[in-house]
Amino acid sequence: MKVASTSNAKSVKSPSVVRVYSNGPVGQPPATTKTRIYVVDDHPLMRMGLRAMINGEPDMEVIGEAADSATATAEIMKLRPDLVIADISLRGNSGIELIKNVKAFDPGIDVVVVSMYDESIYALRVLKAGARAYVMKQDVTTRVLDAIRRARNGQLFVSERVATQMLNRFVDGTEDGAADSPVSSLSDRELEIVNLIGEGLPTREIAAKLFLSIKTVETHRVHIKRKLNLANATQLVQFCVRWVEENKAAAGVGAIAEPPAALQQAG
Repeated sequence: MKVASTSNAKSVKSPSVVRVYSNGPVGQPPATTKTRIYVVDDHPLMRMGLRAMINGEPDMEVIGEAADSATATAEIMKLRPDLVIADISLRGNSGIELIKNVKAFDPGIDVVVVSMYDESIYALRVLKAGARAYVMKQDVTTRVLDAIRRARNGQLFVSERVATQMLNRFVDGTEDGAADSPVSSLSDRELEIVNLIGEGLPTREIAAKLFLSIKTVETHRVHIKRKLNLANATQLVQFCVRWVEENKAAAGVGAIAEPPAALQQAG
């Protein structure tokens, strides 16, 4: 299979968002040659920008959107889109869990991940979960349409940097990157919490963002400290902040509080 080169605003608890644009009976796609796309992102401006960009193309259309994983899963099962665009950080189940659920329901649905998190950390995880492409949000205006078309053609789509890393790991026999990544032992949810701690969110806000109990988040924190051999909460916070800063620097990303300007102006 070919490998092609290619803001995390403070969450405010709000009702789930779902919009359906498809015509005709639920579960029966309308007769069309366009790629039917469902968008999942908890930032309304990002959804708006993606919708405007995609609907401006002659060969694709957005048929629905949601802000959280649970709502998206239910709607995807009804609408059966050709492709899903999803963020990693979502309220409720993470984007990685959404990918697994979508692929278990219908392996024929392609998934493109659009995220602010450094793809060198997440790309291999989302590809293993079943996604076909990873696009960072600061690159979305130039790469997401190509990623969609390549995914529909059966190709994988990541940046040249990450493609090189993946090939090197394959050649070196370190497929999971365990030799050079201190967080390789963390689960997908634990890694998500590491990123949120590093972004400055306290336990209560992390719980609200992820639709988890405070106790569950605290349990994850305990597991993270044990796996990373950190002695206390202070060391945990220091590690997470440093981790986020280093990976943003490696990816050439500043603190992203809003979607790219081009997306804000779209639609």
